[in-house]
Amino acid sequence: MYQGTISGAFKNALDWLHVLGRRDPPYLHDTVIGLISAAGGTHGLQAINTMEFATRALRAWAVPYVVPVAAAARVFDADGQVRDAGVQGQLEMLGNEVVRAAERFAADSALHRASECDEAAERVAAAVA
Repeated sequence: MYQGTISGAFKNALDWLHVLGRRDPPYLHDTVIGLISAAGGTHGLQAINTMEFATRALRAWAVPYVVPVAAAARVFDADGQVRDAGVQGQLEMLGNEVVRAAERFAADSALHRASECDEAAERVAAAVA
């Protein structure tokens, strides 16, 4: 989180997803997303709201359960490990929700597009080269 919203680095990462706009279906169509924010204070939900708008714009699905981590410097150690059992439980619950929703999407054979993913990866590699 930066200045009450997503960081510039996160915005740059979103810009790279526009390469996926040319595929069929475009962007992150039917991808299941879990939203987490880490903030120095207590305003992490603002960043999550922004990420949810971006998720919808990219045609993905955000699970309803979100994890805004406040006072992140006290929650994570220098190696990025969670020191707070409550936050650990919330992150595990979010992971479980993403898996549950993704399994439902995976059960729909109309959503399997492995060749499309391979073609998109080739286009990204060509754009970077």
